[in-house]
Amino acid sequence: MEIQSSPIPLQPINDAVTKKHDVSLFVLRLDLNHPHISGNKLFKLKYNLEEARKQGKNTLLTFGGAYSNHIAATAAAGKEAGFKTIGIIRGEEHEELNPTLKFATDCGMQLFYVSREDYRNKNIQSLSNYQIIKSSNYYLIPEGGSNELGVLGCKEITKNIPIDFDIVCCPCGTGATLAGIVLSLKDNQNTLGFQILKGENYIKSEVDNWLNKFNFITQNKYNINESYHFGGYAKVNPELKEFIKQFEKENNIPLDYVYTGKMMFGIYELIKKGNFEKGETIIAIHTGGLQGNKGFEG
Repeated sequence: MEIQSSPIPLQPINDAVTKKHDVSLFVLRLDLNHPHISGNKLFKLKYNLEEARKQGKNTLLTFGGAYSNHIAATAAAGKEAGFKTIGIIRGEEHEELNPTLKFATDCGMQLFYVSREDYRNKNIQSLSNYQIIKSSNYYLIPEGGSNELGVLGCKEITKNIPIDFDIVCCPCGTGATLAGIVLSLKDNQNTLGFQILKGENYIKSEVDNWLNKFNFITQNKYNINESYHFGGYAKVNPELKEFIKQFEKENNIPLDYVYTGKMMFGIYELIKKGNFEKGETIIAIHTGGLQGNKGFEG
């Protein structure tokens, strides 16, 4: 059963900042491609689901944190595509499930909690003695859906951009989405990734590793900006929250706090600093993840 997706709008942003600096900015609304498997997750899962079916597996097994977009998306994808699902969750179990994990269980996902130390290893062999895993005919999808099939799926993201563009921007957690986009670019196009984790050259090395797997020579097709992670993964401050609030109010586009919000903040700062040339067309990829905003309420 193939998961059906909705048409993906390309929404123009016409405001004082873009007009003053003479750039054209658009948001590719991947957040609208599916109610529950939105954003880049649908692209990352596409070929993994095909491979699981090809191998005759009936269960998807994957990893994630308590507010993981990937856990929620995999649970929904499994339900829609006819797979059982198991989620290996980082940390201890709580009596009351948060909205992300409740959604996952409502989709039929079995949750299995492991210590942070075991989770860091993410070694399925170290978990294979657990009955829930031993008794499953599972197909393993890595954290975030980031493997070669996930990269291959993300290569199809730019097919949904119906206009010519100069630069496509993408928030980066593992580098797999950015790598897929780089693989799809024309000679006159470039990519700018916004690293949302703290760590020098972390995403660049990840993207290089992905591209090497596809024997791709980058030829300077991408750059990484490391200045807008706001202290690290899932870290926010009042300035970022206010930007996201104002952006949604002015453009009717909700942003998540972990990925797309930080990217859009960074894009605006770089526009103001003159880092984009006049007349350039910039595409910002909205990678979804809005369900994770429930972890930042209040």
